[in-house]
Amino acid sequence: MRKFLGIVALALLATARVSLADEPSRPAASPGLSTVPELSEGFRQLYTLQFAEARTAFHTWGDAHPAEPFPQAAIAASYLFEELYRQGVLTSDFFLNEKKFLKGIDGKPNAERMKDFRGALGNARSLAKARLAENPKDPEGLFALAISAGMESNADSMLEKKNLDALKMIKESNGYAKELLAERPEAVDAYVALGSANYIIGSLSAGARLMLWFGNVHGDKKLGMSQMQNAADNGRYLKPYAQILLALAARREKKNELAQKLLRELTEEFPTSELFASEYAKAMGRPIPAEMHPN
Repeated sequence: MRKFLGIVALALLATARVSLADEPSRPAASPGLSTVPELSEGFRQLYTLQFAEARTAFHTWGDAHPAEPFPQAAIAASYLFEELYRQGVLTSDFFLNEKKFLKGIDGKPNAERMKDFRGALGNARSLAKARLAENPKDPEGLFALAISAGMESNADSMLEKKNLDALKMIKESNGYAKELLAERPEAVDAYVALGSANYIIGSLSAGARLMLWFGNVHGDKKLGMSQMQNAADNGRYLKPYAQILLALAARREKKNELAQKLLRELTEEFPTSELFASEYAKAMGRPIPAEMHPN
């Protein structure tokens, strides 16, 4: 079970990111499942570690669309991504270090940042549940709840070390993601939640997997990587996140060519990101061009 603490970094954020590939914008009535330029720019800022700027973009769009749950989920994602970055979780130094991988972060997360994270998470859930009260199959509501539960699983496990709570949230995230995909098969970002959970559970010891099996929690590491690959290839909001997660998983599985390919793509798309640049250098066995200096 404790192995879950390290592997659950794969489950992050249940966060969101609009694909930066060129495509026609859909109506803003479905921002979580379409491209909104303002939100797209906010996610680009998030992946280049400009956290305050990203939050400003999300807040601005959210204030103009107060009934939409997705911008609130994006705000929550910005706080969680920032804390994971500052704690050094999304790196091979963490992922490939067995002690860190088993026990999670040293110390405690930033209390103020986590308070803001949970506040935004609560807002997203309230708005999503209001939509589902009108239409139980509303894709925006399902998407927001899926990524909210996924983000909370990361916070519970990697940052606050609440192992059982994290497992509960992964199961909840999976349920909403499956409902969403049944209604909107093109919502490929949902495969990040499904794939990371499959990889997480599939990476546990046989004994731990057996205990979870009795609780109707199953995992398949190979299937999980396949699902994350789908999101890394075709995702919208979570595509870069799927790429970094899959790259770190690939390094754990000694699939170095896949890791190098994914990290090269990330550095090409986000050339100013020290996180992606340093991980690419490590994967290639090269000197790190830009050290991360979280503060």
